[in-house]
Amino acid sequence: MVKLSVIVPFFNVQQFVPDTLHSLRTNARSDFEFVLVDDSSTDQTPRLLEQGLDSLPGARIVRHEQNGGLATARNTGIDAARGRYLTFLDGDDWYEPGYLPRLVSAIEELDTDFVRVDHVQCTGRTRNIIRVPHGRRGVPLNPRDAIVPADRSTSVDYPYAWAGVYHRRLVDSGVLHFTHGLRTAEDRPWIWRLHREASSFAVVGLMGIFYRRGVATSLTQIGDVRQLDFIRAFDEVIAGVKTDREADRYLPKAVRTYCAIIAHHLKNIDRFEPAVARRLKSMSATALRQLPQDVLNEALDTMDLERSARIRRLRWRMPARADGTEAAPAPVVAAAPPLPGSARAVAESGIDDDLDDATDNDGTAVA
Repeated sequence: MVKLSVIVPFFNVQQFVPDTLHSLRTNARSDFEFVLVDDSSTDQTPRLLEQGLDSLPGARIVRHEQNGGLATARNTGIDAARGRYLTFLDGDDWYEPGYLPRLVSAIEELDTDFVRVDHVQCTGRTRNIIRVPHGRRGVPLNPRDAIVPADRSTSVDYPYAWAGVYHRRLVDSGVLHFTHGLRTAEDRPWIWRLHREASSFAVVGLMGIFYRRGVATSLTQIGDVRQLDFIRAFDEVIAGVKTDREADRYLPKAVRTYCAIIAHHLKNIDRFEPAVARRLKSMSATALRQLPQDVLNEALDTMDLERSARIRRLRWRMPARADGTEAAPAPVVAAAPPLPGSARAVAESGIDDDLDDATDNDGTAVA
């Protein structure tokens, strides 16, 4: 029986493939499998994967005819996986030798639905240890309790799918899959669903995964329209939380995080193409108007002055029609319509927004 399935999507990362495959070899075991998903690469990635296949026990390649993005590639890997436990690695990252056996031992000993781990962030030659923002370690916990409080970084602000290991029962219950087609922020609705619907989790101080930050080919470094999928992702988070049995408990956290991410992108708006920047403003303004307004007001009151002021301006500016004239004000309602993706739909209908630029600090920090 396969004990662990390691799902590794690759897309045009030829310069990193040899290191990634080498790290998998140093973690190979007879009951481990490696599902290598080639997401329709156009460089030498497919050739390098084929060359490395014979020297990596338990490896197989699954190919996409068309590029689907990271979320879709991970789903392909999940569907192909046979292991009792599953974990992920991105095609430009790597493992420390012997890391995966220790990871499996952790989830077996704790007997939880999933286990989250720290990681090493690599920016050029700089190495930084990034820890799961949760204090209690090495004991089974209720994942719902790790979502709050709203004004501090919690486990849902540490969304990296590769920083953990997951029991197959999460696949069987439909919790582990990602939202098909999301090009960015695909981990956000995934981590929220994981914490709301899984029964148990644990955090362990296991170090051994190395994450490359600032890679030029990474989507987070590219300011094209795919970046705007973060709105679709957070609309999904909000829609899911609103149906939760403890919606009142979790909505302040979800809304506050959404605002922080919007502010983060507005701060970095100069890296977007002009047309994409306009859509970013329009979609963000629409999303803010569709949030529960009482919860939004409370969130803005607890944020720093610069961030809250810019979000308020974005929220109240009127959208422009396609002919450039100002549209009528959108009514303020107490609750948003439960339609994930609706902000995106409005923006793509041709409505634009002439808003002042906004800035903020790192959107991953919600305090």
